[in-house]
Amino acid sequence: MLSTTLFPGRYIQGNGALNRLGAELARLGSRHFIICSPSPRKNVLPALLPQLEQAGTIRVEDFGRECTDLEIERLLALALDFKAQSITALGGGKTMDAAKAVASKAKLPVAVVPTIASTDAPCSSVCIIYTAEGVFNRVDLLPKNPDLVLVDTAVMAQAPARFLVSGMGDALATWFEADSCRISRGANIAGDAGSMTAHALARLCYETIRTWGLAALTACEAKVVTPALEKVVEANTLLSGLGFESGGLGAAHSIHNGLTALPACHDRHHGEKVAFGVLASLFLTDRPLELMDEVYGLCGSIGLPTTFADLGLAEVTDAELLRVAEKTCAEGESIHNEPVEISPDLVLAALKAADAEGRRRKRG
Repeated sequence: MLSTTLFPGRYIQGNGALNRLGAELARLGSRHFIICSPSPRKNVLPALLPQLEQAGTIRVEDFGRECTDLEIERLLALALDFKAQSITALGGGKTMDAAKAVASKAKLPVAVVPTIASTDAPCSSVCIIYTAEGVFNRVDLLPKNPDLVLVDTAVMAQAPARFLVSGMGDALATWFEADSCRISRGANIAGDAGSMTAHALARLCYETIRTWGLAALTACEAKVVTPALEKVVEANTLLSGLGFESGGLGAAHSIHNGLTALPACHDRHHGEKVAFGVLASLFLTDRPLELMDEVYGLCGSIGLPTTFADLGLAEVTDAELLRVAEKTCAEGESIHNEPVEISPDLVLAALKAADAEGRRRKRG
């Protein structure tokens, strides 16, 4: 079995990295179509306009909040009409996924500029498609990774700390899922085996969150950039992106997809649902008690969900949880990379066990 490891073309991170954006875009062409989330359109973009205008002709278009097929086609038509030579995303995970899809369809280079460290989407060739209501639809695998990923940690420090925590939840899953793929010889995003490099990066991702997560959260709450924040932003963005895409996915992300079937938790962030998926996967794969204690302790210390109530599902019924479990186990879902038996009933049991353990710990 061949191994494949996937990387973005260039990754730039640091305090003030946005000062490089104009020069980096100039390498990609002279007509730049920028897809922007609402908050950075107001708070980040105005200061960038002088250097962007020096990089060439620009057009800014607002993102429509959900990465749907319809939204991608709308943005694609506008980019082609503009005769864009590059596509840029400025915003969160769904904005980035839409921009990557538009660039792929237009056969143009894409620059990704996250303004929150909430997911590992920036570095990957993966595009997650949702319905207009925000329910997970499918995963599209694009032909290549972004040409540029530019991460300004000063911008990350100004964002609400919940986004950083959500990113840590997404990153938390990286090693557990990659390790399951290593054991089961499950395929990574490219359809091949994960490399030694991918597994090492996935492990480093977990160790970074475990060691520096709380200190990074403290810095973000104070809205300052510290070495701990730099490490965790890199783990959330680069290490997690490389680790999940090249190492492979498992139960945690499938459980996230299952949870999107319940409207009550639509206001929870991607990484928050993934983190609970990690906790459920610990029971599903019968992990040692010491590791459970470590992961629950980490989630509790930084504010990631450990109970159904934390997900907005305090009154969830067994029938609703079975819907989640059935969607989790759908054909093609990454949970089938786990080296254990998989069924909706087993997933339902793991979800309920994870909630029960979370409630037990909250009671002290």
